[in-house]
Amino acid sequence: MQKLNFPQYSFRFKNNQNKIAVFDDLRKKFVILTPEEWVRQHCVKFLQTEKNYPLSLINVEKQLKIAGLTKRYDIVVFEPDGNIQLIVECKAPKIKITQETFDQIARYNLSLQANFLMVTNGMAHYFCKMDYENKNYIFLNDIPEYSRA
Repeated sequence: MQKLNFPQYSFRFKNNQNKIAVFDDLRKKFVILTPEEWVRQHCVKFLQTEKNYPLSLINVEKQLKIAGLTKRYDIVVFEPDGNIQLIVECKAPKIKITQETFDQIARYNLSLQANFLMVTNGMAHYFCKMDYENKNYIFLNDIPEYSRA
């Protein structure tokens, strides 16, 4: 897999039916290593290691219903009270981040109501803070570190 624009992390791999699998610490199992999964695994390590979010507050690859359609989010970070702090949309490195990507995460956020959004393809990362009062998002240079306060 290609080097991404994240710090270097260590991962566990195995060969699974002639496909490479990576161990997902959250799902507690090996998952097939696709380019998008490579980005997702790096992003989880980034949130845990660089931003100090406890693994117990991070959730990956869960279904949600939006306007009657079943969708899957990549990563959600909860606050201890159950509210959602952050939604992350991961794309494969070769996928360009476009307005369509931001529209996708904005649709997810209509039902999730997160404080922050992150969109990444592993090479470029975009961070936003939600401004619900003015119904828009504010681009940031980074997302805040986890705080118990």
